[in-house]
Amino acid sequence: MTGKPVVVVGDALLDRDIDGETTRLAPDAPVPVVDVVRDRCRPGGAGLAAALAAREGREVVLVTALGDDPASRTVRDALRSRVRLVELALDGTLPVKTRVRVGGRPLVRVDDGGGTPGEPDETVRDVLDGAGAVLVADYGRGTATAVRRHLTRAARRLPLVWDPHPRGEAPVHGARLVTPSGAEAYAMTRVGDDSLHAHALRGTRLADRWQVAAVAVTLGEHGAMLTRAGNDSPMLVPAPYRADGDPCGAGDCFAATAARAFADGALPEEAVQRAVAEATAFVAGAGAGDHALWQTPSEAPAVPPTRPADPFALAERVRARGGTVVATGGCFDLLHAGHVGLLEGARRIGDCLIVCLNSDSSVARLKGPGRPLTPEADRRRILGGLGCVDAVAVFDEDTPEALLRELRPHVWVKGGDYTADTLPEAAALREWGGQAVVLPYLDGRSTTELAHRAALSRGRNRKPEPEPEPPR
Repeated sequence: MTGKPVVVVGDALLDRDIDGETTRLAPDAPVPVVDVVRDRCRPGGAGLAAALAAREGREVVLVTALGDDPASRTVRDALRSRVRLVELALDGTLPVKTRVRVGGRPLVRVDDGGGTPGEPDETVRDVLDGAGAVLVADYGRGTATAVRRHLTRAARRLPLVWDPHPRGEAPVHGARLVTPSGAEAYAMTRVGDDSLHAHALRGTRLADRWQVAAVAVTLGEHGAMLTRAGNDSPMLVPAPYRADGDPCGAGDCFAATAARAFADGALPEEAVQRAVAEATAFVAGAGAGDHALWQTPSEAPAVPPTRPADPFALAERVRARGGTVVATGGCFDLLHAGHVGLLEGARRIGDCLIVCLNSDSSVARLKGPGRPLTPEADRRRILGGLGCVDAVAVFDEDTPEALLRELRPHVWVKGGDYTADTLPEAAALREWGGQAVVLPYLDGRSTTELAHRAALSRGRNRKPEPEPEPPR
């Protein structure tokens, strides 16, 4: 890791999230009435990008325009313990973006305020001269325009990532990577449809137009398409798993991660792979509203926050927004069509599916010597790669009852010859009002049968041992 900081240049905003519940319409108009449950403010725009770049102790300098208005003071107070601020004067007020959300989903957004950034002084040039990498978080509010001369100079000698905005300026020539979303790339080109080929074509055309080294078109849950000017061999970097969460701020996370990777000496392919992985984890976690991101160092928990793929965190998020948590379990030693049918059916019952997986020691006790055929790590990865599986939790006991008491799913699914009342876990489910259900299972499909057929096939195909020559 280089000792030089990441410098973020761009428009800071104040993001406000009002979360509430709605159960009725207003008497004077057919609109929902929102009863406020929580009201939180945090830095947004370049402020969020800088905070994300500063994770894990990275030194970050934020060049942005701030004034004396309440929104500016809130952003300044939240960021000053995390990043070094180099401020441009702001003629006006800091923009405030307010989202009203119900059930974790936006109902309406209100934008308020705005101002004009002043001219940069020599401090801006000095911090760019000392940067390991530069990120331009352009939200079309004028900061990138005010600093453009210095950014053009910086792009000639160090890696520069530009996160563009439809209302902003074109990236400076020579930028190492530009990161438009799929929708932004379409708005800037009006080329093609929603196919991967069209995304690649738009990225290549933008790289040609802007005269930049590479363009990564971000595609949400599909990852990102990395393209270069005049190059017809784009690289698709898929997301490592499907993220179920608030995507607000994911683009900032993507761009901030890429800039950090370039500061560490990464190639564009490596930077985009890191950025896709981090942005996916960001969405799957608490997103821009992650309280831990905005805690002061003294408030930070001694144990790192739960990773996004944690099944317990997933269950809690789904419950919090009123969804249905579904769980199923088993050894899944050799995944076959019966398993897949069961898992797909279970996922359709609710809003997430968590698989409770027997550990290697648990499988060995239940199935006997020689089992499992597939080790635990591989079984977890195979299950996690299925589109119908949202998370996997491993248990060491002979039954998943203890694990279920922690997960507390609404529905527990099994397949086979059980009845709902005779399922061993049914009694535990009743403790919190959960329901055990049985789904049909495909006849003639089992791991034992597959293993038996494989052994027979191996025996039939084995070449006979040559007879020994008679002694001479």
